[in-house]
Amino acid sequence: MNLSLLKRPSGFLPIAMSLVALSLVLEHYARVGIVHEPDEVTEAHLFQLLMAAQVPVIAFFALSSLPRAPRQGIPVLVLQAAAAIAAFAGVFFLT
Repeated sequence: MNLSLLKRPSGFLPIAMSLVALSLVLEHYARVGIVHEPDEVTEAHLFQLLMAAQVPVIAFFALSSLPRAPRQGIPVLVLQAAAAIAAFAGVFFLT
């Protein structure tokens, strides 16, 4: 499997953003624990911004890379989706 498209910023940035979002979730729960807070904390806002900001990056990657190299682009999209699912799973299972 050739993942050369991961070297492009539009390939690796969504994965990195999802991993940062997941690390924010894990760090918050390690520091505070599972507490239902009446107001959202800074980590929650940063998580939302990181996850929302990667949508246009993924769309750009899909529109620019898939038509030219679908065999290389689809595995990168799968990695991006897996990283996003992991970040959301952290929130789902820890709340």
